Amino acid sequence: MSETPPRSDVRAVRRALVPRTARRTPQTSSVDDRFFRHIIRSMRNGVLAIHRDGRLALMNDEAYRIFALTKTAEDVGRRFADVLCERPEIVRVLGGAFELSHLPNRAELRLTDLDRVIGYTLSQVKEDEGAPRGAVLFFKDLTQVEQLEERERLRDRLASLGEMAAGIAHELKNPLAGIEVMAGLLRRQVSDSKDAQSLLADIISEAKLANAIVVEMLEFVRPVRLQVERTSIAEVVQQSVTMAESKAERGSVDVTVDLERGLPHIQADHHQLCQVFTNLLANAFEALGRKGHITITAATGAMDNDPAFVGVHPPTPTVVVDVADDGPGLKADVTEKIFDPFFTTKVTGTGLGLAIVRKIVDAHDGRIDVSSDEGVGTRFRVTLPITSSAVWFK
Repeated sequence: MSETPPRSDVRAVRRALVPRTARRTPQTSSVDDRFFRHIIRSMRNGVLAIHRDGRLALMNDEAYRIFALTKTAEDVGRRFADVLCERPEIVRVLGGAFELSHLPNRAELRLTDLDRVIGYTLSQVKEDEGAPRGAVLFFKDLTQVEQLEERERLRDRLASLGEMAAGIAHELKNPLAGIEVMAGLLRRQVSDSKDAQSLLADIISEAKLANAIVVEMLEFVRPVRLQVERTSIAEVVQQSVTMAESKAERGSVDVTVDLERGLPHIQADHHQLCQVFTNLLANAFEALGRKGHITITAATGAMDNDPAFVGVHPPTPTVVVDVADDGPGLKADVTEKIFDPFFTTKVTGTGLGLAIVRKIVDAHDGRIDVSSDEGVGTRFRVTLPITSSAVWFK
């Protein structure tokens, strides 16, 4: 992809956008062309210009990048609807350039298939007498800005919910503790009655479950606070296996750990990552029902680039950890909802374990994916950047 627009492109757009009365002599034309070319090349925004008859006059390299399109020498002069056929949203915007009485200024548009948001301004290019000769679209990729704003909004909502949950937890924990203690005392007094013992055992069990739900809800709504340090994935995995065994019954489940030799340390919160893999392993133990096989693998990789940024930013080095079991697997509709808060397939589950796992991975600028086939097994893949932009708290 050429960084500098060809001279023919520059002259074409100048003919489209510059009124005839303002054109210079041949001696000054080449100087103006160079200056105009430098302006287009230096712009950090996308620029797209069209003729009144619908032909493309100019689309700079930033525009091609944002729209994830491949530049060809034949684009200039073609109908813009053909050049932008993969971006129907932009075609619709440009299609109203000569029909709307008020053109959009500082508007936003979502490119659905790219999952990208752009901010744009659409203006007509007019002759001295006021007749429209063309139109020009100036735009900028606002996707990262939107994502940061959404994170801030989510953080504010969770902070408010956290305050409310903290109050509820404070009010509930004392009565629950009282119920558990009194039920325990009552069990001692009716030790001869099997029916009473059974009922009181159920009361104690339900009180403990209610308390666990309160604690997990508090943990979910509380902002993830990371203490980033140089972390060994091998140590995290080793500790997680031990912790998972105390959280769920392992039985005769065989666990195989296969880590790439020379696996680099990553910048992460050791304790939080242990929580991630402990939850994943405990879930696998429960799914296998005390028999089966779990394989944990870890290897270096690279975070996939956004298609529009290929060649602009190098891939992000990562460590990829897979936790796979040969259990019963999950249905497709379950897989789609598995990270949703309060969604669970367990009789006594709270539905917050995997939601917390995802929240911790997101806080590390990583990603977690799940793939599962019924009767074959389930695999969770955690991708973590080696050097994260995560700070001390999020």
